[in-house]
Amino acid sequence: MKSHRFAAGMTSVAFAAMLSLTTPVQAQTYDPSYPVCLQIYQSMTDYYFECAYTSIPQCQMSASGRNASCVVNPYYAGPKGKRSKKQSRAPG
Repeated sequence: MKSHRFAAGMTSVAFAAMLSLTTPVQAQTYDPSYPVCLQIYQSMTDYYFECAYTSIPQCQMSASGRNASCVVNPYYAGPKGKRSKKQSRAPG
């Protein structure tokens, strides 16, 4: 009896593992190089992002006439320009 319960339990575990493998995994879809992304809808639950825009108006021009919208990129890393160091002045 115990071996049948063990086999049934193992079958359930294997089935659950197979189901978890079929569930889509969503990776980070935002490119941190650009502040604005175009979210393109392929269906109500299927969409993807194109993060290649420097402003909302630029993105909106690309979104015009499409099933898409512009969103602010939450992972934008900021401009990559060199920051100038403030020089401290000696009291005097």
